[in-house]
Amino acid sequence: MAMAQRIEPLLHPVELRRLRPTQMTVGFIEVERKQHAWRQQVAEAGGEYLGRHMIPVVIGPKQVPWLIDHHHLALALLREGVEHVLVSVVAKLDHLPRDRFLTFLDNRNWLHPYDAKGQRQPLKALPKRLDDLADDPYRSLAGEVRRAGGYAKSPTPYAEFLWADFLRSRVSTRQIARHYPRALAKALDAVHSHEAAYLPGFAGVEE
Repeated sequence: MAMAQRIEPLLHPVELRRLRPTQMTVGFIEVERKQHAWRQQVAEAGGEYLGRHMIPVVIGPKQVPWLIDHHHLALALLREGVEHVLVSVVAKLDHLPRDRFLTFLDNRNWLHPYDAKGQRQPLKALPKRLDDLADDPYRSLAGEVRRAGGYAKSPTPYAEFLWADFLRSRVSTRQIARHYPRALAKALDAVHSHEAAYLPGFAGVEE
């Protein structure tokens, strides 16, 4: 298997619409929150904001840049009409055949081919465009729980999705849709239980 080649960040812009997702879902509430943050910045410090949020990518077959983080931010910027972003190239793997390329990403935990129900799907089911990403309301809930102090930010890849999966059987989609504050309170109780102790960023059991 070819090894990833570390290179310096690219400092020229790349079209947002060229970025290929490496996951199937995002939390649309999270995306909307980032859209709001962008609107607050764009008039006076839009360029500086983009400079602070460089997008990490892997260059795959046919020189296509595959997004390996910041999917919520990238989709938010796309929705706000931003056409280009700065990218940081983590690895150049354009010499690999597509199947080997995807296998490499999967082995490095740079793919998250799970649908909105938390079920793993074939790699060929990955969306081709950012605006093809589906909504996972539990990913939004997991992000809100972290910001409320329910668990700590963790370097573990896809940590928020692990928490989202934990919450699927503990908070109903009906509650999330109709009584979000109540759903958040229930989720905060759940993440402080002993059952969540295995998850990255676990903050302990509340007495």
